[in-house]
Amino acid sequence: MVAFKNPSGSSDDRAQASVLDSPALLTAALDAVADEVAGPLADEVDRVGRFPREGVRALGDVGLLGLLSSVDSGGSGAGLREAAQVIERLAGTCGSTAMVLLMHYSAVTVLDRFAPEEVRRDIAAGRHLSTLAFSERGSRSHFWAPVGTATPDGPDAVRLDAQKSWVTSAGEADSYVWSSKPLRADGVMSLWLVSGGGTGLEVRGDYDGFGLRGNASSPMTAKAVQVSPDALLGTDGEGLTTALEVVLPAFLVLSAAFSLGVTEALLGLTAAHLRDTRLEHLDQTLAQQPIARNHFAALRLRADALRAMLEDTLRAMETGRPDATLRVLQIKALAAETAAEVADGAMRLCGGSAFRRDTGVERRFRDALAARVMAPTTEALNDFCGRVQLGLPLFEEA
Repeated sequence: MVAFKNPSGSSDDRAQASVLDSPALLTAALDAVADEVAGPLADEVDRVGRFPREGVRALGDVGLLGLLSSVDSGGSGAGLREAAQVIERLAGTCGSTAMVLLMHYSAVTVLDRFAPEEVRRDIAAGRHLSTLAFSERGSRSHFWAPVGTATPDGPDAVRLDAQKSWVTSAGEADSYVWSSKPLRADGVMSLWLVSGGGTGLEVRGDYDGFGLRGNASSPMTAKAVQVSPDALLGTDGEGLTTALEVVLPAFLVLSAAFSLGVTEALLGLTAAHLRDTRLEHLDQTLAQQPIARNHFAALRLRADALRAMLEDTLRAMETGRPDATLRVLQIKALAAETAAEVADGAMRLCGGSAFRRDTGVERRFRDALAARVMAPTTEALNDFCGRVQLGLPLFEEA
């Protein structure tokens, strides 16, 4: 069994050194980005499939790119609870902006431990956007089994070669947390800091997806990309341990927060539709129809159960409960399926109007389905949960 770690410990024991340590200031900064920048651009970002640069820049300006950066690096030193709050709020406003930030936060969990001081300080100051480059064409969603290589290239360089299948913020990020087979050591994986402008790094086509259309999730190839041996993040051959103990819990919890944010937005839009739409021949609103109320109540119950589970997962991590590993694995699976079910229910309850882009339901319906297929998929997570509960190795293939 893997012992997952909270990136910055509990919310109660970290140093307090940032303006964002005030819950009121955090909320105000988040609302400013969501309401004044990301929200007004969300429909355009989705319609034309363009990267939400304005939203990312605004996140940096108010300190939210450095939320998970340690106080020593100049960041807020916040934990997953605060990061989940940010992702949830943004996901309901602009899914693409939220996903870009989610992947950035996942990368920061590694970079703030192992990256050079200059990189760590640039992230904390909001000047540097990072992301993960794990999934590969050869092993697909099995991110724990990279097939890309790292080989010596002279006395002072390492050569990286790989075909990455999905990289969020591809061509937009300042750096990538890049996985490969180990350089020399035994093991399954090593992690590297790869500059976004590295020679031999290529984005293979623009992203034109069903949902999250502005998050620039495109394939990338590395052909003889040279990095310094110092670009190694941690110890050669121990990248899988870092990925499982540090990156995966952050990604799974924040993915759940993303799904919850989209779910809440869909329920808000659905409730407004039911209250405001009238059946003139009956002189009643849709909300006055028992079947509609029953279906809406069932969706609301699903969302409330997800929120309770997310809170329990965060509490388990913060207090080091024995079931923390299981909860972390369960939460994305539950969240992905909840979001998909609520999205389908919202489309049904809102009827034909939900198919119009101007209502906002259709866009969030598409965004809600992404979590199901993002590695680890729901099917993979269910298998992992069964392994944990039955005392089997989590990643037998690795």
